[in-house]
Amino acid sequence: MAWFETWFNTPYYHILYKDRNFEEAENFISLLINDLQIPKHSKIIDLACGKGRHSVFLNKMGFEVLGLDLSEESISQNKIFENETLKFKVHDMRHPIYPEISKMKVDAVCNLFTSFGYFESEDDDKKVFRSVADVLEDNGFFVLDFLNEKWVKNTLVAEAVTTKGNIDFHISKRIEDQHVIKDIVFKDQGEDFHFYEKVKLHTLEEIGSYAAEFGFERVKTYGDYNLGTFDRDTSPRCINVFRKL
Repeated sequence: MAWFETWFNTPYYHILYKDRNFEEAENFISLLINDLQIPKHSKIIDLACGKGRHSVFLNKMGFEVLGLDLSEESISQNKIFENETLKFKVHDMRHPIYPEISKMKVDAVCNLFTSFGYFESEDDDKKVFRSVADVLEDNGFFVLDFLNEKWVKNTLVAEAVTTKGNIDFHISKRIEDQHVIKDIVFKDQGEDFHFYEKVKLHTLEEIGSYAAEFGFERVKTYGDYNLGTFDRDTSPRCINVFRKL
């Protein structure tokens, strides 16, 4: 199994990242929706929705939301949030969404907080763009929030220890073959664990090339969660907004 199929389904993944800044995330989503002027009641897919918090927030903003994620555990837990305009389904983003998962086309697809770059092959990366293009209405938005690869290389912290409860997570990072690899080593109840994350450092140009191949045009690029202007050297994020032609 691929690293993300095992790591994302463990309780330790959620323990390690439980203190993520959701206030910042919700502020970002609010700014994004306002800047793109997406009308209320639009249909939005939260692609790789994880625990569903952002799907729930979008739904509270007045949108009809479908949250999709590979993790069966996450989707099972997300079911408690469902209502008439908020649904969750297990889905591998490399596979078609329309019409197998969603029988209707949608107005926007959001892939937020570095939920891309996990796949080894370029063909798998392109399958994501093909799937999104097929489910979007004409002029619909695809928001791909990704790392700024140059910023990652310039600011990499090689070693760190993060303590969550009684667990010390020993984290080491390195750049290898245009991937950032994070090793996560820890002990719990006398048992040793070792997981890792591996994300391909796609460049702005690579992402743009994939998008153009499947009928998208880039309309905006933000450099941070306050929608700051993208700067290749200093921006922590590379938030791509594409419109389907």
